Amino acid sequence: MADPKGFLKVTERELPKRRPVPVRIMDFKEVYEQGDPAQLRRQAGRCMDCGIPFCHQGCPLGNLIPEWNDLMYRGEGRAAIERLHATNNFPEFTGRLCPAPCESACVLGINQPAVTIKQVEVSIIDQAFGSGWVQPQPPGRLTGKTVAVVGSGPAGLAAAQQLTRAGHTVAVFERDDRIGGLLRYGIPDFKMEKRHLEQRLAQMTAEGTRFRAGMNIGVDITWDQLRERYDAVVVATGAMVPRDLPIPGRDLPGVHFAMEYLVQSNRHVAGDEVFDQISAEGKHVVVLGGGDTGADCIGTAHRQGALSVTNLAIGKQPGESRPEHQPWPMHPTLFEVQSAHEEGGRREYLVSTVEFVANDSGELRAIRVAETEYLDGRRVPKAGTEREIPADLVLLALGFTGPESRELDEQLALTVTDRGNLERDAAYATAQPGVFVAGDAGRGQSLIVWAIAEGRAAAAAVDRYLEGETSLPSPIPANARAFAI
Repeated sequence: MADPKGFLKVTERELPKRRPVPVRIMDFKEVYEQGDPAQLRRQAGRCMDCGIPFCHQGCPLGNLIPEWNDLMYRGEGRAAIERLHATNNFPEFTGRLCPAPCESACVLGINQPAVTIKQVEVSIIDQAFGSGWVQPQPPGRLTGKTVAVVGSGPAGLAAAQQLTRAGHTVAVFERDDRIGGLLRYGIPDFKMEKRHLEQRLAQMTAEGTRFRAGMNIGVDITWDQLRERYDAVVVATGAMVPRDLPIPGRDLPGVHFAMEYLVQSNRHVAGDEVFDQISAEGKHVVVLGGGDTGADCIGTAHRQGALSVTNLAIGKQPGESRPEHQPWPMHPTLFEVQSAHEEGGRREYLVSTVEFVANDSGELRAIRVAETEYLDGRRVPKAGTEREIPADLVLLALGFTGPESRELDEQLALTVTDRGNLERDAAYATAQPGVFVAGDAGRGQSLIVWAIAEGRAAAAAVDRYLEGETSLPSPIPANARAFAI
């Protein structure tokens, strides 16, 4: 521990400044300015090196947070990235996109602002890439075994990198025209520029992972054919079925799922020509849903030149301090002001959408809403409180209900749970020999850090299966550091 009194000397939590709003809404570049190394060192020095570091438990990956905080305080960036990569394949993703449950579990957070763990993490990997310390790690030998990973989001990529480094021949299949899944087309560039994804894919390609974009498994190749060609299959297709809102007017032009909108925007930013692109330019935009996807829609609408942006949530506004039923070290539900919320618009809570309203020409002109009340534990519109909000574009960011499972059910006979996820055992294996499920497809919609953790743990299970262990008697915890290569 470099400075045992660091948390006493520096009590303030400091983060890099965000670019001014009038500047950043003119482009899709990341919102944060270049960090100050001295500030980073001060913040890393606040880590207490606790006897029991609860941040380990808060992080699904079990990141060695006190160790790399100490190394960054000492200026030993190369050693820090080695400790970070020991548990996390893609800190450049989590450092930008994860909501940081590790910080909620930080012991310092009991009576002070938590250590800026997430910012230290992303600074470590950015320095490592900038210094040329991140190099391919091809396997020393090949096992002769082959693995197909279906889906190139964080779970699929993590599983693929681990299995490639173990010596297996791995092919990643992606139905989109580019590799990356939601990292590519679901996350706006102002949260993560795609150069970070490209440099990691370049490393994985050099290690031997093979990528097959534009291949829709179940359609272009059947799942049975894939099983015949490969010794093991990892299903990492995510939970991409959006939650709908079946109310009057749902079929009106101008009402879209959030992912329809975000994918088109990301393609446009990437330089693709997008025909009939859904755009917020010159429109009154209403975003339904108060989560991260909703915030992504808000930020995108501002950059496209929306006349107004209104964000509606059916539930209560979270508090600004930790609620009693979510004590430390739990990850609490708090009122959050993301960068997109700083950029303008209005946020309203306890609002139930009743109807999408058309004009005389059959075009969307407004949404009819009412106050939300709770009856018998259910959230329902309160009678007599209806009003209209002008709307030319409505984006449904209401979450996801599970994976697209029809072909998996018909061709592989995989079972779907009551929650709509693909059924698997504690070691990520399905009832079909050699078929495993990782990430949101088996877990349900979750955090990127859980996707990476499950990709790593599923890879460990696949490796054991390929080595001839036909039974996996004990569960493999997702935050275990087993199979770190």
